[in-house]
Amino acid sequence: MDFTDLYIDGEWRTTPERFDVINPATETVLASVASAEISDADAALDAAERAMADWAARTPRERSEVLRRAWELMTARLDDFARYITLENGKAGVDARGEAAYAAEFFRWFAEEAVRADGIITHAPASGARIVVQHKPAGLAVLVTPWNYPAAMGTRKIAPALAAGCGVVIKPASETPLTMLALMPLLAEAGVPPGLVNVLPSKRTGALVDHMLHDPRVRVVSFTGSTGTGRKLLKGAADQVLKPAMELGGNAPLLVFEDADLDIAIEGTMLAKMRNLGEACTAANRIYMHEDIAADFTRRLAERMRALKMGDGTDPSVDVGPLVNAETRDKVAAFVDDAVAKGAVVECGGTAPEGTGYFYPPTVLSNVPDTAECVHDEIFGPVAAIQTFTDQDDAIRRANDTEYGLVAYVFSEDFKRALQVCERLDYGMVGLNRGLVSDPAAPFGGTKQSGLGREGGHEGMLEFMETQYISANW
Repeated sequence: MDFTDLYIDGEWRTTPERFDVINPATETVLASVASAEISDADAALDAAERAMADWAARTPRERSEVLRRAWELMTARLDDFARYITLENGKAGVDARGEAAYAAEFFRWFAEEAVRADGIITHAPASGARIVVQHKPAGLAVLVTPWNYPAAMGTRKIAPALAAGCGVVIKPASETPLTMLALMPLLAEAGVPPGLVNVLPSKRTGALVDHMLHDPRVRVVSFTGSTGTGRKLLKGAADQVLKPAMELGGNAPLLVFEDADLDIAIEGTMLAKMRNLGEACTAANRIYMHEDIAADFTRRLAERMRALKMGDGTDPSVDVGPLVNAETRDKVAAFVDDAVAKGAVVECGGTAPEGTGYFYPPTVLSNVPDTAECVHDEIFGPVAAIQTFTDQDDAIRRANDTEYGLVAYVFSEDFKRALQVCERLDYGMVGLNRGLVSDPAAPFGGTKQSGLGREGGHEGMLEFMETQYISANW
């Protein structure tokens, strides 16, 4: 691997302590990566502060052109980034290339948004004063990203921060730091100044991030990951009253009504469940089928899942790769075993293969009871847990019966009914006859315990800006 050190102030820096990154398909060591310490965090914040002074003063068009070049360069090198993603995360090649393209698109979208931080001038009705409202860069941002999307979760934060005029320090997940490190030479080539983006892989995530959150220069913390970790970061952010952007866990319901087009519903379910091998907070976690179509739907879904080829994602013929680590695989297996012990029926899959690699087969469970643990927690793996319903109100109640509110999916050909159902679902996003909601042009985020703020869309850039109001007479 070419990029295995810290990236601070536009330079590679080694450290005495290092940690191994493991290929989940072969369980072999991919690389030994530098592990950042507190002093490295201070150096990164110093560099970001210096670089931001100039960057924030540039015109929005100048910042926009740099981001546009980053999109062009990354788009030209999608295969290279897909390879990094597959090697350290495990996902199949077609999935990895899809992530790389999605990741690059954030640079293009926020290149366009960088010139649209519009303010307003109005005339105060009572006082007669002018009200001038503008958006300014919030300040230094600490970005903490997960392992399931090694490229996209980083660019989804870096691009809007740079569009807004902020400097950043990014802490990638220890399982998958290589993709983000590989992005740094590309950003430098695109014209991102040294020090504006710094990358600190580390095995001491908690202490490192907490230290940065208590630095008075930091004004934004953006995190994608579990709700439990998000709560801890919010507590740390409260000490400095930082601006938080939190994209946390999910427990996505997928509702298929009796009037759904089954072809569309099957395709949508495959996408919502199997994109990224189910290792996504947006993955369909609870699948509710109307009783009239449940048998046909379950049979067809099992046929599709059974046909998927499992193996090392570097093989272009492979559809699904391994899970990211042994802990994730074992957790998925435990969910299946628990559901079966409580009455669920295995329609396909259900048993981890022998041999090397953290593999778990695409699995369909029918007759899943409400007491099954997988109904109440994120499966984060390739397991479709099917339940049935007959009453629409009951289906909506069960769909909303969770502390999470990130995304839900609805399949129905009755558009009026479908929109009524969508409005009653307590979720930040709903896929209507679609199994994919993620789009750089849309505000991504949830309600309840699924987070605060939005990423993507116009709202994504505003997470890194402060609103300033000037009262004036002229």
